[in-house]
Amino acid sequence: MEHKILVNLFGILLIGTGILDAAKYAIQGRKIQVARTAKNFSRQFMNFALGNDIIKLVYGLIIWDFYIILTSILALVTMIYMWYEIYLYYPYKRRGLINFRRPNILIYIINSLLPNSLRRKL
Repeated sequence: MEHKILVNLFGILLIGTGILDAAKYAIQGRKIQVARTAKNFSRQFMNFALGNDIIKLVYGLIIWDFYIILTSILALVTMIYMWYEIYLYYPYKRRGLINFRRPNILIYIINSLLPNSLRRKL
């Protein structure tokens, strides 16, 4: 009985901290949108954070843990929002020129996964 109460208590605490984690990404995404630049935000950090929560979601689905699934989904929704804002406002090399076009999303993703020494400036 005590074990079940403890599991539920920490599950509720996990949801609370998951909401704060999701809010963190929503706030950062909004900051990028207001500033209209993602100059000080790391694409690599976002990739690692997304990867972590995708793995956490799959793990939660495998063991069928409601708390892990819910917090992962909350975080992923706001992370994807922040990732998209970074994509929109990334400081591309040709931004501001008449013929400026954002790179294809696939090229952007591949470029963001490469180490700095190998990737070309977008």
